[in-house]
Amino acid sequence: MLWGAVGFRSELAKSIKHSVRELYKLDLDPSLEHPREEEFGDYATGIALRIASRERLDPLKIARQLAQKLSTINNQQSTIKKIDVTKPGFINFWLKDGVLIGEVSNIIEAGDDYGRSAMGKGKTVIVDYSSPNIAKPFGVGHLRSTIIGQALCNLYAFAGWKVVGENYLGDWGTQFGKLICAVLKWGDEGRLDAAERPIKELEKLYVKFHREVEKDPSLEEEARKWFKRLEDGDREAARLWKKFRQWSLEEFGRVYRLLGVRIDEVTAESYYSSHVDEVLKEARERGVAIESEGALVIPLDEAGMPPLMLLKSDGATTYESRDLAAIKVRGKKHHPDIFLYETGVEQQLRFKQLFAAAVKLGYGETGQFAHVGHGLYRLPGGKLSTRRGKTIYLEEVLEEAICRARKVVEDKNPRLLSREKDRVSRAVGIGAVKYSDLSQHPASTIVFDWERMLSLEGNSAPYLQYTYARAKSVLKKSGEKQLRITDDELRIMEEESQILRYIYRFPEVVEEAAKSYTPNIVCGFLFELAQRFNTFYARVPIIKAEDSALRALRLGLTAAVAQTIKNGLTLLGIEVPERL
Repeated sequence: MLWGAVGFRSELAKSIKHSVRELYKLDLDPSLEHPREEEFGDYATGIALRIASRERLDPLKIARQLAQKLSTINNQQSTIKKIDVTKPGFINFWLKDGVLIGEVSNIIEAGDDYGRSAMGKGKTVIVDYSSPNIAKPFGVGHLRSTIIGQALCNLYAFAGWKVVGENYLGDWGTQFGKLICAVLKWGDEGRLDAAERPIKELEKLYVKFHREVEKDPSLEEEARKWFKRLEDGDREAARLWKKFRQWSLEEFGRVYRLLGVRIDEVTAESYYSSHVDEVLKEARERGVAIESEGALVIPLDEAGMPPLMLLKSDGATTYESRDLAAIKVRGKKHHPDIFLYETGVEQQLRFKQLFAAAVKLGYGETGQFAHVGHGLYRLPGGKLSTRRGKTIYLEEVLEEAICRARKVVEDKNPRLLSREKDRVSRAVGIGAVKYSDLSQHPASTIVFDWERMLSLEGNSAPYLQYTYARAKSVLKKSGEKQLRITDDELRIMEEESQILRYIYRFPEVVEEAAKSYTPNIVCGFLFELAQRFNTFYARVPIIKAEDSALRALRLGLTAAVAQTIKNGLTLLGIEVPERL
């Protein structure tokens, strides 16, 4: 079943398309939208303006003709209460009150499945996200790819796609030559082995390398040689690299558990490096790659981009050659409809090059690849940088968030058992950090600010969690075991209307968020819904409504709001405690 706006919109769009074909012999997408001002209806289309532009006719006259035609279509009469035309040629539609009231029952019936759709039925998407480099602690800069990527996985799965989430670890490349060099020159393996968190010690050595290289540039060449030795199977290089990798996996696992992130597959550059020779062979045989100044590259002049390097002049492989191998292997294994990459926005050109090269090699088609580039976290004084030692550790941010949330929980509900306070504080604190990020457009740059990130008021996860807990408390106090709206012809007041004419859009918002790779629109929807419910809660009696039919409707709305907030926050990877 198509719930809410997905069903209403689909039905209305079909009727408009049918009418346009009959009247004007055109096949156009109605491009239905929700008017900014609700007084102008639940849906609106400007299709008459497009027809007028093509046919050189009066758009207002076309809009009136279409409105008259639509009003006679029988299957619309069960959904649409009113059709109106406004200048210069918009057609506005109002859904029947009874249809909206019926949607409340649909939400309650669907429960945790409300908003789920079959948009992606039979399709597969691979989401490459998180993908930290090993031998470095999880900094707050890793947060964005991890939680945006997880939210996109959740949204696509909810919209009916088969989703393969892949954590593509950066465990190969010249930086590991630098680290091997640093450990051998200035490190103490015994101390590293005994350290509680050896990754932090490795980071110090990595920072030291870049400080020392400013004094002695020859260290860069030494590091390149160590990486080449690693690629060639040198025993000493491989021994150290394996230690770096194991320490890193232990560190990452702890942070993922704290975040509540579960990724389907964990692979790494080192795994795909074994398939690079296949890529190089095919690139040469197909005439896609050429030699250039001792390196092997794929020219991309026709796309207006610099060439993509497959092999360096010293014969070492590159990120790009390993990424192409990953595309080839993933394509054969999963046959995805979309390869979706969530990384920093500064890699935009690199991914355009990678996708163009993959198409030239026959590993996919144009339109099959997508890059979601997130803006970076910045300190007030500039960009975060592991090389310069400017890292804010994500684990410390999360622990601080939980600590601050604990104080709020104790103030609001001191009677909770200590174990329950721990659970709720974790949900509120982690939720606050995730939401402060996800509520902003992925491409936005975020200046790291403790107070803003950990704010537990306003447009935040705790506000939504508190609204959910408030709604559940009302339902519990009502004593109703099974909610049933008894009158779908009930005359609704403005307070009910504010929720009814908004909540049904949730399934549409889920689909839009998936299609546009923007989880922030789910946040925006949930915040607006919570505000409307809290206004409703403050203005009208719910349990003590004037009559039984009105009481049933208001309790139904309360349950529907709670369910929708729960479903939305769950898609964002945020827990919803029953009590706060």
